Amino acid sequence: MVDASIWNQEIEVPEDVISSVDSQVLANLPAGSTVIGISPYGASYWTRTARIQVTNAQDNEISYFLKVSRGETGKGMMEGEFHSMTVIYNAGPELVPKPIGFGTYEEQPDVHFFLCEFHTMTDGIPDISDFPAMLARLHKNGVSPNGKFGFFVTTYHGRLAQDTTPCDTWEENFSRGIDQFFRAEEVSQGYDEEMAELRKGIMEKVIPRLLRPLETEGRKVTPRLVHGDLWDGNTSVDAETSLPIIFDACSSYAHHEYELAPWRPARHKIGKPYMIEYLKHFPVSEPAADFDDRNALYCVRFNLCSSALYPGNLRFRNIVKEEMRTLVEKYPLGYEGYIQQAHVARNPARFGTPPTGLV
Repeated sequence: MVDASIWNQEIEVPEDVISSVDSQVLANLPAGSTVIGISPYGASYWTRTARIQVTNAQDNEISYFLKVSRGETGKGMMEGEFHSMTVIYNAGPELVPKPIGFGTYEEQPDVHFFLCEFHTMTDGIPDISDFPAMLARLHKNGVSPNGKFGFFVTTYHGRLAQDTTPCDTWEENFSRGIDQFFRAEEVSQGYDEEMAELRKGIMEKVIPRLLRPLETEGRKVTPRLVHGDLWDGNTSVDAETSLPIIFDACSSYAHHEYELAPWRPARHKIGKPYMIEYLKHFPVSEPAADFDDRNALYCVRFNLCSSALYPGNLRFRNIVKEEMRTLVEKYPLGYEGYIQQAHVARNPARFGTPPTGLV
């Protein structure tokens, strides 16, 4: 799904890359496939997408979905999406089209592709009656095989590479990821003094305050598979089964609550009611009182990426500034403030009125 009000630049990938089926794409199709035709299908900011129609060995007509990009970034995007969709398919096959393969064109070595099964989709979003429960089931099934946060290949949020370095703690993993997005956003939109100050507050105070308590005092976060960019534009409904379907994944093993970040902005069609329903199937992590602010922090990372992706469009930078300002002002003492409050809570008679948190 594309929105011209956000980005209306010409796609860097020429349309002729989907005018015929390259031999390497054909090699990824099941044996006995004969191409009937290929035609543009869908819309994307960064890639060309098409529907390939073939007859199989049994002379039945079948369609496949092809996504094509260029350059080293495009190669990483296609590889990352293939592996993301594959692990999601293994954990929740009812949610995604079956991935077929990825690779590089034989005739054009600078052109790279991702191939999967084709599903006819409606223009609607998944129903609240089944989608949150199915997503929660995916998160429960998709546990990191090595117990680490991150992913085994680099994945791309749009055309922006994510830091998927394996980490032992969620705090480290999230910190690395958001710091990379801060750097990318500055390159895209230019240096801003207030952004720099707010960034420091987020990295040094807010992240330790909101994420460290998840993994201290006997608590633990299990790294779970997330789609990574689950706003409504990456969801739909299968026209044949009426079931939810998701795509354009940039997965990692993360705190499951991170998946809910795109459901916070009012601009999105999948919002708070879906979040409330999801939490019936996968409750919030402790400390539960921090849930809303954790969600706001996770949304900062999501919106930072949006700002980085669209140079010259300051809409998302302004949104991010407002979000960060609220969090930085609320948690000036960082994790130390949490420790102080916890200590007072355990010894109310000794300490009396809790500290205000003001400096």
